[in-house]
Amino acid sequence: MNRPSAYQAPNGNLVWHHHPVDQARRAELKGQRPALLWFTGLSASGKSTLAGALEQVLTDQGYHTYLLDGDNVRHGLCADLGFSDADRTENIRRVGQVARLLTDAGLIVLASFISPFRADRQRVRDILPDGQFIEVFMDVPLDICRRRDPKGLYGRAERGEIRQFTGIDSPYEPPESPEVRIEAGRISIPQGVNQLLDDLNRRGLLGAGCRLTKPAGRRHAPQF
Repeated sequence: MNRPSAYQAPNGNLVWHHHPVDQARRAELKGQRPALLWFTGLSASGKSTLAGALEQVLTDQGYHTYLLDGDNVRHGLCADLGFSDADRTENIRRVGQVARLLTDAGLIVLASFISPFRADRQRVRDILPDGQFIEVFMDVPLDICRRRDPKGLYGRAERGEIRQFTGIDSPYEPPESPEVRIEAGRISIPQGVNQLLDDLNRRGLLGAGCRLTKPAGRRHAPQF
């Protein structure tokens, strides 16, 4: 693994050790180019749903992937963190470092996190090689997310049962120039997958290209 450009050793006694097998060699063996697709958006915007659907299509066609999910990592890696601004920043810092290791292994990584602060997302971008961070903004209005509320979290936050809930009493800073913008309130899940596959193919990230799914009419296609 090459030392990231944003790397700073925690103290002067540590020296980066370069190994002979690098990211390019690992990716070559997999027939793909590594990347981190960072899904950001409000709770109930469809981040995990779309990330999971895309990963299924990619793995079914032989690509090597890993999905990092916001709720899941808080069961282990980030189980000690709460939802203060400082803890949210540390949560994204840890996940960013894990994602960097996974992309260095040659994987296509999908990360699904509210990640409300632009500065935190930028720090993850900065530790990856140029072009390997792809910000996917799930652009869904707050009122639609509130109506969806599959986990009942907005209702609990509005009743004061959950504090520091993004969109209610904690801010969300939307991306200013995301690589991909998904209007999940207007399209179906297959259409969202196709939009992402189109983008990945344009970037040449899928070695042999990737067949697009054929969405049914909107009435029959799975919705967010």
